[in-house]
Amino acid sequence: MRILFTGGSGKAGRHATAYLRDQGHRVTNLDWVASDVPGITTLKTDLTDAGQVFNACQAYAGFDELEPGTGVPRYDAIVHFAAIPAILHRPDNETYRINTLSTYNILDAATKLGIPKVIFASSETTYGVCFADGEQKPDYLPVDEEHPTVPQDSYAMSKVVNEVTARSFQARSGIDIYGLRINNVIEPHEYRQDFPAYMGDPALRRRNIFAYIDARDLGQMVDCCLKTDGLGYQVFNVANNELSVGLTNAQVIERFYSGVPIKREMGEFETFYCIEKARRLVGFAPRHSWREELEQ
Repeated sequence: MRILFTGGSGKAGRHATAYLRDQGHRVTNLDWVASDVPGITTLKTDLTDAGQVFNACQAYAGFDELEPGTGVPRYDAIVHFAAIPAILHRPDNETYRINTLSTYNILDAATKLGIPKVIFASSETTYGVCFADGEQKPDYLPVDEEHPTVPQDSYAMSKVVNEVTARSFQARSGIDIYGLRINNVIEPHEYRQDFPAYMGDPALRRRNIFAYIDARDLGQMVDCCLKTDGLGYQVFNVANNELSVGLTNAQVIERFYSGVPIKREMGEFETFYCIEKARRLVGFAPRHSWREELEQ
């Protein structure tokens, strides 16, 4: 497929674009800075500028596309990961403005230009736990896509708004628009760097609902969504199979989630960030485990 990928120079985007490249897709990156991933070309674009977005969505992906003499090919899909990645990187109002306006521009261009699929990055933060002022527990466990999304911070607010915007564009156009509520992205080198501390102090993972997503498995999830048509508007939790700490579910519940309702029985080390919908609808099957990575 011919894929337009925004934010491909970022932490998650670098691994996702590499994965898509390895699956045979042609990927053009829209970002403020060039990607250092081999085989990924970058068109430097300000996504808050609607004119630049519309132009980029109709641009050649490389000089080779001039050769047939048949005009600019249409992109098969847009994967929209670009965003201010969290609070405290920019003033709150600027985080909100950039994240919501860039997403609006991408969805507007895609639907008006006839691009049949958009996959966009939403966030675990929409559930209101990650950047809460003080401790905020989930309403129930495991946290699935039906859990309320009422966050307090500008970043998570922007992601909730983006989901509403995406749903409206899908209703208008009928194309497939899938939102990925991505948990804490872990790069391969971060297992040895960070996870020993999580074993020693599991409370470090409380704000991430004790979950994580391997950056390579995130790439797989994007590819699963590219290969799955006809779902209309959907949101999916994206995480790995297991908790990110060395405790069992029962031990985590006893220490951190006393009194929180449990919706169903879970496996001994199963993630509290439910990924059953992604498994069922698009065939997501995470392959990487922090346990295996630390044993290597």
